[in-house]
Amino acid sequence: MDDDELNVTYIILDGYVEIDKYRYLYFLIMFTLYILIICSNSTIVYLIWIHKNLHEPMYIFIAALLLNCVLYSTAIYPKLLIDFLSEKQVISYSACIFQFFLFYFFGSAEFLLLSVMSYDRYVSICKPLQYPNIMTRTNVSMFLVIAWLIPAGHMAVPAILSAQAKLCDFTFKGVFCNNAIYDLHCVKSRSITMFGAVILLDLVAFPLLFIVFTYTRILIITYRCSREVRKKAAETCLPHLLVMIVFSILSGYEGIIVRVVPNFPKTERFLMTLQIILYHPLFNPFMYGLKMKEIFKHLKRLFCPAKFI
Repeated sequence: MDDDELNVTYIILDGYVEIDKYRYLYFLIMFTLYILIICSNSTIVYLIWIHKNLHEPMYIFIAALLLNCVLYSTAIYPKLLIDFLSEKQVISYSACIFQFFLFYFFGSAEFLLLSVMSYDRYVSICKPLQYPNIMTRTNVSMFLVIAWLIPAGHMAVPAILSAQAKLCDFTFKGVFCNNAIYDLHCVKSRSITMFGAVILLDLVAFPLLFIVFTYTRILIITYRCSREVRKKAAETCLPHLLVMIVFSILSGYEGIIVRVVPNFPKTERFLMTLQIILYHPLFNPFMYGLKMKEIFKHLKRLFCPAKFI
C-alpha cells in the first residue's frame, strides 16, 4: 500500500497469529528473551574487555562474535516488540530492505567470524611457535574488519537491487524481512538470483569448508600428540564447533522456511520463524560462558564473589 502524501510504500506483515488475543503475552516473552540475550552476551564481552588475561586473540574473537549476536538480535527484536503492541503490523518498504540487509549482514558475518576463530585455533595448536607472529594485534584487527566488511559489501547488492524493484504484492508472509521479500516483486530478478548464488558461496559455503578443513587438520595433528594436548585442544575447539554446527543448522532451516513457508499453516509458520532468531543468540553466550574455562572462572567471580574472598 502507498502513502501518496509522503510517497512511502508500506508492507503488511501478515505472519502474526492471533495478535489481538495474545499481544501482551507475545510482548512479555520476547522482551524477556531480548533482555536475556543482551545481558548474557554483553556480560561476557564486558569480562573480556576488563580482564587483561582475556586480551588474547581467541577471546577477542569470542567478544566480536557475541557483539555480533547482540547486533543481529537488535535488527529484529525491537521491531517485533513494537508490532506486538501495534494495531497494525506494517513496515515501510525501505525499512524492510534495511532490516533484510542487517539480518543477512550480521548472519553472514557470523560465518566469517567462526572461520577466523577456526584459523586462530589451527595456528595456536598446529603452529604454536609461529602463533605470536601470525596473530598480532594488527592482524587480529584486520581479520575483524574483513569479517564485517565483506558481508556488508555483498549484502548491499541485493538490497540496492530490491530497492529498485517494482512491487506487485504488499502483503509479506512473515514477521520480519528476509529473502521472502523477493516474492513481493513483480518480476523475479535474474541479477538477484545470480548474485544470491555468489553470496551463498562466498559467505556460507567457502567459510564452512574452511572451518571443516582447519578442524580436520587440528584433529589429525592432535591425534598424534599427548593426551594433555588433545584435552586442551578439545576444551578450546569444542565450543567453536558446537556454535558453528548450531548456527549452520539454523541458517539452513531459515533457507528452507523461506522456500516452503507459503505451504505451511500460519501458526506453524509463525513458530518456525521465531525459532530462527531465538536459539543461537542465547546458545552462544551459554556455550562460551560455561565451556571456556577462563571465562567461566571470571563469571563465577562476578556472580559469586564471596567464594573468592
